[in-house]
Amino acid sequence: MHASIPHGVLPVPSDWSDSRGENVRVAVLDSGIDASHVAVGGVSGYVSVEVASDVASVSTLPHADAFGHGTACAGIIRALAPACELYSIKVLGAALSGRVAGLAAGLRWAIDNGMHVCNLSLGTTRRERHAELHELVDLAYSRNVMLVTAANNAPVPSYPSSCGSVIAVAAHQHDDPYRISYIAQPAAEFGARGTDVPVAWLHGGWRTLSGNSYAAPHVTGLVANIVSRNPGLRSFELKTVLRALAGPAQSQRKEVAATNILQ
Repeated sequence: MHASIPHGVLPVPSDWSDSRGENVRVAVLDSGIDASHVAVGGVSGYVSVEVASDVASVSTLPHADAFGHGTACAGIIRALAPACELYSIKVLGAALSGRVAGLAAGLRWAIDNGMHVCNLSLGTTRRERHAELHELVDLAYSRNVMLVTAANNAPVPSYPSSCGSVIAVAAHQHDDPYRISYIAQPAAEFGARGTDVPVAWLHGGWRTLSGNSYAAPHVTGLVANIVSRNPGLRSFELKTVLRALAGPAQSQRKEVAATNILQ
């Protein structure tokens, strides 16, 4: 199934090729997930974060997707890693906006509650929040929680995708969902399918969308499969595996819309 992935010069583990993401907990930090969508097939847990006066409160009651974006990311992950355990961490609202304090609280919950992989198709351009997020992503790195982030589509640095301990992803020009490439730009490390992607949406619907937001969950799904077969893999080792799997270096595909920005 993975034969279409171009290999680099480094040795690539072969024991994950039949993986379905079993026993891997994947958190999607986004607008929520529509668990009833046929592309999602249920979730294993819910967390929603509300922020008032920059103070975050966390609830584990079930919630709906406020926009559709989280369901889109979850559907991509489920297609690539159908047996993974999906967790919906809702940090974005109906306008697909949120607060950095909410992202930080959601990410801390994921770290403290044993998530293996987190998909973050969002970020902030506010430099004053960089230190707070940098500390959290480094904590995730030290606890071996793999963070896959979407690079900002606009040519402006965003966080946490600019942090060195995350796996930063941008859209490339290939249609193969299993193909990743090395990105020869500082805004991202890897490229994945993110152009004209059919994605799940609200009320059982579908859309065809483009952007780095949809490239990141392709890598998240592949990471879940690799971790499933190699549960002791460390974060730095995973990046080496991804680089070995990646095709030739190429420039980042330019898109119009910016990655979801938090205030």
